[in-house]
Amino acid sequence: MAPKVLISDKLSDAAVQIFRDRGIEVDFKPDLGKDKDKLAEVIGEYDGLAIRSATKVTPKILEAATNLKVIGRAGIGVDNIDREEASKRGIIVMNTPFGNMITTAEHAIAMMFAVARQIPQASASTHAGKWEKSRFMGVELTGKTLGVIGAGNIGGIVCDRARGLKMKVVAYDPYLSQDKAEKMGVEKVELEDLLARADFITLHVPLTDQTRNILSAENLAKTKKGVRIINCARGGLVDEAALAEMLKSGHVAGAAFDVFAVEPATENPLFGLPNVVCTPHLGAATTEAQENVALQVAEQMANYLLTGAVENALNMPSVTAEEAKVMGPWIKLSDHLGSFIGQMTDEPVKAINILYDGSVSEMNLAALNCSVVAGIMKRANPDVNMVSAPVIAKERGIRISTTNQAQSGAFEGYIKVTVVTDQRERSIAGTVFSDGKPRFIQIKGINIDAEIGRHMLYTTNEDVPGIIGTLGQTMGSNGVNIANFTLGRKVAKGEAIALLYVDAPVPDDVIGKLVATGMFQQVRPLTFDVA
Repeated sequence: MAPKVLISDKLSDAAVQIFRDRGIEVDFKPDLGKDKDKLAEVIGEYDGLAIRSATKVTPKILEAATNLKVIGRAGIGVDNIDREEASKRGIIVMNTPFGNMITTAEHAIAMMFAVARQIPQASASTHAGKWEKSRFMGVELTGKTLGVIGAGNIGGIVCDRARGLKMKVVAYDPYLSQDKAEKMGVEKVELEDLLARADFITLHVPLTDQTRNILSAENLAKTKKGVRIINCARGGLVDEAALAEMLKSGHVAGAAFDVFAVEPATENPLFGLPNVVCTPHLGAATTEAQENVALQVAEQMANYLLTGAVENALNMPSVTAEEAKVMGPWIKLSDHLGSFIGQMTDEPVKAINILYDGSVSEMNLAALNCSVVAGIMKRANPDVNMVSAPVIAKERGIRISTTNQAQSGAFEGYIKVTVVTDQRERSIAGTVFSDGKPRFIQIKGINIDAEIGRHMLYTTNEDVPGIIGTLGQTMGSNGVNIANFTLGRKVAKGEAIALLYVDAPVPDDVIGKLVATGMFQQVRPLTFDVA
C-alpha cells in the first residue's frame, strides 16, 4: 500500500501535488490542527504528518499515532512538537531549516533599520496628521558595531548583509571556528566582549537550556549604554521584563522583537513602550519563504517514506538519498549484527563498542550506530527502531563507543560489534559482499563465512567428531531443511561454532533433542528481518 500523509495546517497546493506526484496518498485538512480531539481520532491512519506552527503534536496525539513514521515541520521551529515523546515512539521529526533563511535574515535587518530610525513610530505619527520631524532623531548603521549571537545559517546571512552596510561585525558562537570567522569577515569574540562593545545586538540561536535567557538581567546590565537589541530568533532568549526596565531607564535605547516568550503574544512587558518595535512572528512570512518550506518538507517526507532518505531530521542522523543507496546493505548488516548479539544476550547490556574498518569507516557512522543499537534492543522491544533505540539506550545508561580504522584485513570493509555485560563480552563481525548481500564473517573471534537467513540456528561445542552428523540427522529426521551450514573453530579440539540457515523456525522439541545429546554448550534459534 502507498504511504498516507496528513497535512493538518495550511500548505501550498504545489506541496500537496508533490506528494501525489510521488505516489503518496495525501489528505489536505488545513484546519484540523486546531481541533486536538479530532486530530487524535484520525492520526492513527497516517504514516506522515505535515504541519506548520498551528498543529500541536502532544503526547496525546503521539499516543494515538500508531502508524506514524515521520513528522515534517514546514519551517524551523519545532516547539509545537514533543520531540522527546516522538523519539521514544520511533517517529522522525524533521524541519526545513534552509527554506526561510533569507527571509528571516532580511526581517532582522529590516527590524534593525526600524528601531534605528523609529520608522513605525514616525509612520503612526504622520498618519495621525502630525509633523514631528524633530521628535524622531535616529542613528546611522554605518560604522556601528553589530553583535551577532549565533553565526549559523541565518546569523551568517545577517553578518554578510551587515558588512554590506559597512558595519563592524563581532560574533559570539561557540561552534564558530576562527578560520570560518575570518572567511566571513567577522571578529569572533566571547559573549561578555560582545555585550560591552556592540551598538546593536541581534540574536540567531535556537532556544535550548544553554541559550534560554542568554540576555538575562545580569547580561543586559553588561551591555553598552545606548545599545539596541533585535530578536527575530526565538522567544525566551531575552528576559523581557528586565529588558523593559532597561528600556525605561534609557540604558537600552531601543528594541525590535518579532518573537516572544509566550505566543500568541496578547500582552507583554515590551508592549506600549515608545522605543520598541514589535511584529507578530513575521520572520518567515514572505510568499517565497512559505512556498519554499512547504515544497521542501513535502520532498523530504516523500523521500523518507519512499526511499528511506532522512534529511534535516532533528532526532536521528540525516541520510541523503545518495547515501541511502550506498549504505542500504550496510545499514541492514549493522541491524543483523546488533540483532544477533541482542538475541544471544540475556543479561543487561552495559556498553556497546562498534568498530568500522576500511571503506565503511568513511560512511555515515552515526546512522550505522543507530542501526546497530536498534538491532540489539529489538529482542526486548520489537517496536524499537533507529530513532527510538539511542533514546532508550541512554535511559538505560548503556555506553556507546565507536572506533574507525583503515583497512586491516582481507575485506575492503567490515563492522565489528562488541557488547559488554557484567558477565562477559560478546562480539560479531560482518561485511557486505559485492553482490550487496550482508554476511557474518566472525563470531567470538572465530572466522566464518555465513549467509544470513530469516531463520537460523547457532550452536557452540567442543571440536570433536560427530557434530555435523548429529546436527544434520536431528534436523533431517524432524523435517527441518538446512539451506546453508557454516562451521568455524580457532584451533583443533578447541571451541567450535556452527551457524545453520534453515527454511523454517526450529521447533522447541528439536532444540531439546540437540541439548539432550550433551554435545553442545549452546543451542540458540535466531530470527532476522531479511527482506
